[in-house]
Parts: sequence; structure tokens; C-alpha cells
Amino acid sequence: MNRFLSYLLRRLIKTGDLNVEFADGSKLRLGDGTGTPVNLRFNSSRAEWAVALDPNLKLAECYMDGEIDLPDTDVFDLLAVVLKNLRRHKTAPTRWIKLIELARRVPAYLLERNTLGRSRSNVQHHYDLSGELYDLFLDPDRQYSCAYFEDPKMDLEQAQMAKKRHIASKLIMDREGLKVLDIGSGWGGMGLHLARQFNARVTGVTLSDEQHSVSKQRAREDGFAGQVEFKLLDYRKLDQSFDRIVSVGMFEHVGRKHFQTYFDKCAEMLAEDGVMLLHTIGQSEPPTPTNPFIKKHIFPGGYIPSLSEVITAIERSGLVITDVEVLRLHYAETLKAWRARFLENRDKAKELYDERFCRMWDFYLASSEAAFRWQDLVVFQIQLAHQPDAVPLTRDYIGRNERAPHRVKKANESARKKREARAK
Repeated sequence: MNRFLSYLLRRLIKTGDLNVEFADGSKLRLGDGTGTPVNLRFNSSRAEWAVALDPNLKLAECYMDGEIDLPDTDVFDLLAVVLKNLRRHKTAPTRWIKLIELARRVPAYLLERNTLGRSRSNVQHHYDLSGELYDLFLDPDRQYSCAYFEDPKMDLEQAQMAKKRHIASKLIMDREGLKVLDIGSGWGGMGLHLARQFNARVTGVTLSDEQHSVSKQRAREDGFAGQVEFKLLDYRKLDQSFDRIVSVGMFEHVGRKHFQTYFDKCAEMLAEDGVMLLHTIGQSEPPTPTNPFIKKHIFPGGYIPSLSEVITAIERSGLVITDVEVLRLHYAETLKAWRARFLENRDKAKELYDERFCRMWDFYLASSEAAFRWQDLVVFQIQLAHQPDAVPLTRDYIGRNERAPHRVKKANESARKKREARAK
């Protein structure tokens, strides 16, 4: 039995039911016996020391490499026990983990430089995976960001549509022909929604070859090729003005050193009477380094901002914050739905990649859901403008905009007629 790891686990796990088997065959039972029994087996002493010395990175990597197994246990249940205890108990293990993260902080900041070339490489690492993979767990519109469960009974497709409606309502799409910029346009779903529902003229930019190809094809097939343009381009290279700017799930890739550049550029591109909506994962606590497993294996170059970091950069850009909403647990429910679909199609994912990839992806989805449930992760929706009166002075309009099918129908009809006229 690894005495150091055993000591840390005894100090940490006070609730739950965690059963640990070490590489030498010795066993340790931890917790108060409540909840789902969780079984953790170490297959090597190397894995024991790795997890003891760097748990935030090595628990995931040892699981990926098969040096840790979870007999009759779901990885989410293991993470739930650990994170619930970390949240409740300020013990030696939590201090040890904070010390490790503190040691990471300085080199992480020094190396965090998302230049034009590095940003493209970071995006390609994740988003240029096989499109077939994303079809295994995303909704048909490939919305790869937090859904909006305005009704807990919603399924994933309904909640993702509600997210698009919610964002559009804050953009105040109050007239046809608005020029909209979608920064980090993904597979095109948000931009096409704005074009389809409000007859907007949309420019979307992405650094992913795969996303760019799919979104352009979708625009052609849906009859919006002349109205919606998707570009393989860094937003920093744009030289245009827009009535509306939307950015969903992209800001997490900007990096702390480039926050000011991001908001300065948005301020430059946003029309004087324009409105912007930023939708990003954030921390509800003071700034901390990105989880090392996520940073190394899932989103290199990524950083989850605290609101205090974002606000400072916005203030310096000259933009005015007109609304802030914090979505709590919506992403946890989104990730739960994604992971359930991924596990249903795990064999197909293994055919695309391999067992190690499946373990990595399962850990990514499970740990992300757990972090949104029991750590400090939330989603910020920040509405911005140049003028404080660019949006209504009360928030009632958001709900009204979401419940305005007559306007959507009118915009749809107008857009259809214009597309037919262009086709002739």
C-alpha cells in the first residue's frame, strides 16, 4: 500500500463509499458508506505515485492508459465522490493540490501565448477531429456549447434551440438585414439560425478546417450562400463593421494575455449603435489555472476566465456592459446528455480512434460535468454595446423576444421571397 497516497485519501474522503485496491493487493475502504459504491484499482505502483504527486493530471492519464481501472464503477461516480469531498473539506489533500497548481501557475502564464499560428494549431487539435465523432453525441445542428434548459423536461435538441433563441433575443434582432459577425462560428448553426429567423446577413469566422468546410456546405444547401459567409480566418484579421456581434464558446480559447486584444477588436468592429453577446464558460471564484488534463489533452491554449478578469478588459476597451447572466448547471445537464449519447455509441468511437481515446473522451465529458456540478464552473452571457441605451432599459424584452413567433414568421417569409427572387 502506498502510504502517502493512503494518507491523502484518508484525509480527503469523509463521505461516500470509496473502495481502493492498490497494486500489491491491499485494500482501503473510505467514506461513511453512503451513496453509490465506487471501486478504484491501481494496476501499478507507478500509477499510485503519479496520482499522489499530481492528481489533477495523472488520475486522468493513468485511467486513459489503463494503469487505473474502475471495476463495476462509472468514472463519473468516482469524480463525484472526490469533488464533493474536496468542496466540503479544507484538508491536507486540498492544500496539497493547491500547492501543485500554484507551482503550475507561473510557467503556465509565461507559456500562454495564443499567436495567430498557435491559435489555429490549438483549434485544429480539437475541432478538426472526425466529424463522425461529433455526430455521435451532439444534436443534429452540432451545437457544441452550453444548452439552455428553460424547461427541465427539455431534451438536448429542444434545449439547444432554446439557447439560440435566448442569445438572439439579447442581440435584439429588431430589423431585417442586420450585419452580424459570429466569432468562432463552429459548424454554422448559430449564424444560419440568425439568417433563417431574422434575415440577417452573417459573417462567421473559424480556425477549424473541418468546421469551415461543413458550415459552407450547410449554407449552400440551405440556400443562404449569398447571405451567410463563413471564413477560415482569425477574427483579429477582420476589417469590417457589424451591427451585431455574437461569440459562443470561443472566448475560452483566447487566453488571458489576449483578453484586451479581443475586446479592443470587438469594440472596433461593433457599430456605434450595435449590440454584442458573449457566451463563455467562466469561473465563479478568483482566477485559477486551467485543469492540466483539459489543457494538455483536450483544449490546448484554453483558459477559463473569472468574471473579474473579463470585466477589466471590457472596461478598458470602452464597451459598456448592458447585461450579465450566469447560467448555473445548464452546462452540467448539457454534458450529461452528451456523455450518455457518447457512451451509447462508444463502439463506433472506438472504430474511429482507439480504446485510449474513448477513455480520454469519457473522462473529459464526465469530469467536465462534475466540475459544473461541484466546482466553480458556470457560463457567463455578457451583453455589450457602445451606448448604454442601445438596448431597452429593463430586461422584459428578452422574454418578449423569445415569445415572438409572429415576427419570426414574418422574417422567414421575407427571407424566403428574397432567396427565391435571387434564384430567378
